Amino acid sequence: MVGVKENDGKALEPVCSLRPRSISKLSARAELSEIDKRGGRGLLALCCAPGDGGGDLFLPPPNPSSPGPRCPLPSQEPKPETRPGGRVKLRPPQPLRSPRAPTAVGRVAPGGASAGPHCCGPEDRPGTSRGSREAAEEPPAMQTSHEAPPRDLPRGGEEEARVPLSLTFAVRNGRQSGTSRAVRVFEKFEAKIHHLESRAAKAPKNLSDDDLDFFVKCEVLRSEVSSLVNSLKRVAENVKTHREERALWFPKKIRDLDNCHHLITKYDPDLDHEHPGFADPEYRKRRAFIADLAFNFRQGDPLPRVAYTAQETATWREIYQKLRSLYPTHACKQYLDGFHQLEKYCGYQAGSIPQLQAVSTFLKERTGFQLRPAAGLLSARDFLAGLAFRVFQSTQYIRHSSSPMHSPEPDCCHELLGHVPMLADKEFAQFSQDIGLASLGASDEDIDKLSTLYWFTVEFGLCKQNGSIRAYGAGLLSSYGELYALSKKPEYKPFDPEVMAVQPYQDQTFQPVYFVAEHFEEAKSKLQKYALQIKKPFSLHYDPFTSSIEILDSSQKVKEIIYYLKDELKNLCQAFEKLS
Repeated sequence: MVGVKENDGKALEPVCSLRPRSISKLSARAELSEIDKRGGRGLLALCCAPGDGGGDLFLPPPNPSSPGPRCPLPSQEPKPETRPGGRVKLRPPQPLRSPRAPTAVGRVAPGGASAGPHCCGPEDRPGTSRGSREAAEEPPAMQTSHEAPPRDLPRGGEEEARVPLSLTFAVRNGRQSGTSRAVRVFEKFEAKIHHLESRAAKAPKNLSDDDLDFFVKCEVLRSEVSSLVNSLKRVAENVKTHREERALWFPKKIRDLDNCHHLITKYDPDLDHEHPGFADPEYRKRRAFIADLAFNFRQGDPLPRVAYTAQETATWREIYQKLRSLYPTHACKQYLDGFHQLEKYCGYQAGSIPQLQAVSTFLKERTGFQLRPAAGLLSARDFLAGLAFRVFQSTQYIRHSSSPMHSPEPDCCHELLGHVPMLADKEFAQFSQDIGLASLGASDEDIDKLSTLYWFTVEFGLCKQNGSIRAYGAGLLSSYGELYALSKKPEYKPFDPEVMAVQPYQDQTFQPVYFVAEHFEEAKSKLQKYALQIKKPFSLHYDPFTSSIEILDSSQKVKEIIYYLKDELKNLCQAFEKLS
């Protein structure tokens, strides 16, 4: 919207209104002399929604015969997606967010008959879209007939990246022709303007009443930042720049998890020659059928039901019986409590594979966690984002029958036997969500550290109970070979997030190092302290009533949460007094 405001901040009627989301170049004619007639000194502002690509703004010299401010009708071209969604099969996969090559997901146990199932690790986790084998970048903004021909691509044929840039500058005779000269600089360099403000200069000694101060937020090609600034200095004064870091997209509502589906293909049976099912066309066909159930799932749909075959059930039975015999001597108390509850109320038994819907309902009633179908290994960023909403993405396929004690990727045995019993514990559920919340909007470097922290806790964590060391990590509790390896007394280290986040991990054989927590409360407290050190330009709050994330970017939002917590604390104090 292009509008006029008086100096005291009261808004006058808007000059014109448009939808910058539907066009990639914005053209507006604004007659500053006409604006002056409506209220004298005012403010001209253009705001484009962040992330929409903005538009190029140009203001031609004033025309005395102009009837007033005008702007063109919005383009009728379809609005491009700002975040990939739906079935990514419709669009070829794009490169990963970061240039580094995908690495193993973890959850990997060594090969051989005694090896246990692999588990999902720092880089990857199960996801929900087979077509998006790699994380896709945001598509470029749609071009319109107003735009100049595209510039020559840099060497290599790839489009050069744009960088966010904020500028402030002063323009002499801004109410006459000065503004047009300044804005033409942005047009020359094809800058995408997201926000533009002008106001009367603060009247330094060498400026007149017709001079204006400007504030502009835009995007420009990285190689042309210096040229743009130098050109602007020729037509403006007091030019100051501030480069901004592009804010990373992250889900803010639980339905946004439909867009968190970027997969890694390291252990795909269609691509990995070492996968036990690679040479079995029937197994690969079965995997594709089950994966399609996850591809078509959207938040709010009933969880898909899989009719498991007799062979698949036999594989589950062999794994279930062997692991169940080890749990009393190797699993922590929280796991045993959850596992027994699942056997009692959720149909956990050797003779049948539990369905996701029944398990998700069980978890929802106890800790607020719920399951979501997954089709493969998901990128660390997208998987951790699900945990922030208390959503665990679970595969439904089962490993190949030729290797029941070994799987190169997570399967339903790992999810249902390794993760679900621990997610039924309230304290551990909060611990898992804290890792997810810490990941939202974090840098790639911090995501790597958080996913490694996840590896040494949720996947391969140990704790002390009754004078002995017990397992709470899913990679241990779903792996016969990994649990057996604990008896060989590997190296134990105390729970320290700072050390764990940079500890090299092993995804091809048994872990040489494990971190041991004194108790879950200590682990949760240390993790929360570590998360506070992650640098972000904002704070977040999870609303359990709406399953949404709120960015705390104003004092009023913080006060509202404090008022709510005060009421809750008052109710708890009253309850405590009654008990006393």
